[in-house]
Amino acid sequence: VQLQASGGGLVQAGGSLRLSCAASGRTLSNYGMGWFRQAPGKEREFVAAISRSSGSTTYTDSVKGRFTISRDNAKNTVYLQMNSLKPEDTAVYYCAAARTNWPAVPGIRPVEYDYWGQGTLVTVSS
Repeated sequence: VQLQASGGGLVQAGGSLRLSCAASGRTLSNYGMGWFRQAPGKEREFVAAISRSSGSTTYTDSVKGRFTISRDNAKNTVYLQMNSLKPEDTAVYYCAAARTNWPAVPGIRPVEYDYWGQGTLVTVSS
C-alpha cells in the first residue's frame, strides 16, 4: 500500500491543523493505522493509532485531549486533527500502516508498522 501524507504547514501556537493520509494500492480497512512524528535531532516517536474498525484508538500522553485520530475507510484516508498546537509539536509527521487483526490497535513501536508515508512538516511558532 502507498501512503501520501498531507496537510502540514506553519501555524501559531494555539492553532489547529488537520493532517490527511491517503492510501492507494490496497484497501485501507485491511490495516491498523498510526501517526508518528520526528523532530530535528530526535528519534521518531509515536503520536496516535487507530484500529481497522475505528473502534479503538491510542495516543501518546503529550497529545491526549488535543489530537484526534480518525479514519474513513470508504475514502481510504486517515486523519489527525491537531488542536491547541504547541511549539513542541513541531516535527515531520508520518502516517503508517500495520497488518493487525480486526479489533486490535497497532502498537507504538515503528517496527510494528509495515508501510510508511513520506511525511509532512508541521511547524508551530510561539
